[in-house]
Amino acid sequence: MKKIGLLPRLIIAIIIGILVGAFLPEWVVGIFATFNSIFGAFLSFAIPLIIVGFVAPGIGDLGDGAGKLLAITAGIAYVSQLLAGSFAYFTATSLFPSFLKAGSLITDATNPEEALVAPFFTVDMPPVFDVMTALLIAFTIGLGIAAIKGDALKKVMHEFQNIIDLLISRIIIPLLPFHIAGIFANMTFAGQVVTILSVFSRVFLIVIALHLITLVIQFTIAGTYAGANPFRLLKNMVPAYLTAIGTQSSAATIPVTLEQTKKNGVKDDIADFVIPLCATIHLSGSTITLTCCSIAIMMLNGINMTFVQMIPFILMLGITMVAAPGVPGGAVMAALGLLESMLGFSQPMLSLMIALYIAQDSFGTATNVTGDAAIAVMVNKINGNKLVK
Repeated sequence: MKKIGLLPRLIIAIIIGILVGAFLPEWVVGIFATFNSIFGAFLSFAIPLIIVGFVAPGIGDLGDGAGKLLAITAGIAYVSQLLAGSFAYFTATSLFPSFLKAGSLITDATNPEEALVAPFFTVDMPPVFDVMTALLIAFTIGLGIAAIKGDALKKVMHEFQNIIDLLISRIIIPLLPFHIAGIFANMTFAGQVVTILSVFSRVFLIVIALHLITLVIQFTIAGTYAGANPFRLLKNMVPAYLTAIGTQSSAATIPVTLEQTKKNGVKDDIADFVIPLCATIHLSGSTITLTCCSIAIMMLNGINMTFVQMIPFILMLGITMVAAPGVPGGAVMAALGLLESMLGFSQPMLSLMIALYIAQDSFGTATNVTGDAAIAVMVNKINGNKLVK
């Protein structure tokens, strides 16, 4: 029997949670709330470890690149993510208020008087260090590995990354549907589920539209700069886009992305360098989704965030998502620390963020990998090459 994918499991979990909250007594919802409390505490413990495990080896790997070409490619990728996040912010803050009532969702209630059912007990799981310390450790180790070009620490960090990858794929991801079921059971019991489902559907449509518009902009810039028809370039990348939707993995889509990028006329050596690199450092689609979803959840909780306050979060996303693992929702897992430390997300808010992000993860991944080809076209031109017709 074919294994059920994560997205179908999350949909099933949401349905079960709604049914539990609508028809079963409070003590049953309390069991779910207790599990959520324990799982949320474990997630808080794991977040700093996830940051170190993802970011440090990801930054360290950039030291193996091709000098100036590496810096140019990384710079274009980072600017692309920054512009995508900014575009998402202004779009979200302009459109979301038309269908989203500020403060209409209480996601941090801790007792029945605040609508949500309280857990029967809690388990304290303090993290080894806080999120900011984790970021500083990750940057220090990653930059150090890149600078000294040593293998010993690099191997250690990659093995630690494998451990964190297993933590996510074997524990967090499998338990996530139960966590989501508990959240929706509690929200249904408190009468909040209609609000969140309405937000889910509308935010989803806006995010997909932003993905497509961003791709058109990226290829218009790349095509104009390289002297090629941007829509022809974009049309050639449709197989990579569809493959990414199916695999939900940038890494798994690399062979198709490479083949289609070369069909666009990019020199083989440039494509072979840029596409695998951008698969780990260029996540414009994920940045759009994370920005839009975080704004929606903050608005639901009555939290106002100006662009000046939001831009540091967008800037940090471009760093923390480096080398996000090839598991569903890898980007949002890497961003959990920023959501908690920079935007003040509570554990229920983080859980909703995961659910909302994973619901469209395949489309974000498709946007990421398709946009990589636009960067390859630009780097090919910067390196003095013309597109081969």
